[in-house]
Amino acid sequence: MTEEQHKKTRIFTVIVVLSNVLGNSFLSRGMRGVGELLSLSPLPYIQALFNPWVALGASLLVLWLLSHMALLSWADLSYVLPVTAIGYVLVALTARVFLHEHVSPWRWAGIGLIVAGVMLVSRTAAITTAKPSGDAA
Repeated sequence: MTEEQHKKTRIFTVIVVLSNVLGNSFLSRGMRGVGELLSLSPLPYIQALFNPWVALGASLLVLWLLSHMALLSWADLSYVLPVTAIGYVLVALTARVFLHEHVSPWRWAGIGLIVAGVMLVSRTAAITTAKPSGDAA
């Protein structure tokens, strides 16, 4: 992997993680304002999208999906998913600090294990498989 490919992978990893963390956090904040939804009709869910926090969260999750797709187009799934799991740590911190959620000691212990796993996986190459000659780069 060239230095340019490493840089691209790092940038997209950050975009994937941040858009996921912020998208889910904003979505959660907005849905708390909307209230509980349980309907077979799509109308209440469509109405919920007009809440500014829900709309912002949904938009960031679309960005997450697109950037995740791009990242997976050149990096191994076995690299991408563990490395982007650092988002779980950031979600817990965001939920605790900004959404005032209680995070139990058991959750923090699990988060510590995630951090250890992310550190181990991030030390490996992002691409371990050769691309077939017919694929576009």
